[in-house]
Amino acid sequence: MSRRVVGIACSPRAGGNSDVLVQKALAGAESACATVELIAVRDSEIAPCQECNACLSSGECPLDDDFPEVLEKLLACDCLIVAAPIFFMSITAYAKALIERCQCLWARKYVLRQPLFPDQQRDRRVMLISVAGTRSEQMFECVTLTLKYWLDVVEMKHVSSLFVNQIDARGDILKHPSALDEALRLGRNLVTGPQPPDKPEVVRLFGGLPDETELPGENST
Repeated sequence: MSRRVVGIACSPRAGGNSDVLVQKALAGAESACATVELIAVRDSEIAPCQECNACLSSGECPLDDDFPEVLEKLLACDCLIVAAPIFFMSITAYAKALIERCQCLWARKYVLRQPLFPDQQRDRRVMLISVAGTRSEQMFECVTLTLKYWLDVVEMKHVSSLFVNQIDARGDILKHPSALDEALRLGRNLVTGPQPPDKPEVVRLFGGLPDETELPGENST
């Protein structure tokens, strides 16, 4: 059976740099015979969590918008590719709203003690893609930490990250084929790799340097 891979684009800009990378990663997964689908959060109506606490008793979010449809796909997939660019040293509002609404899953797991997958243990994996416009090597710490706690709730294992810095204007990423190649490779490995590693593979690239200086892939917490 082919693995089901969902890409989640969290940029407000259609066709931007992170969109290009998530589509390339999905192409890598598809080359490994996975079934792929792209969800652009900007095209969905997903309000942020209202902290009404209704989910603490029901395990469900009462807000009436597109979140249940996205959540259904998130829970059904085997692999997830999250593309979340950095705005003001944090993930975009689109990404944060989606993550916040998963408070209902936290309530199911830790308050109501209801397993997300009661009939089986599943090998569910995540690849993270993030781009930013400055040189700071600390730029991606925020998204890594947010992802860590979110993945605990959605019961997925962080397999790899692709971070590309000094990428800002639309189309900048197309000038750096190494980033496109890494997205393709990591997308394929997300599907074909053995059991997820204890620590994710992290690839850091600096797109704006004249010689396209690249830091090699490393293992990170």
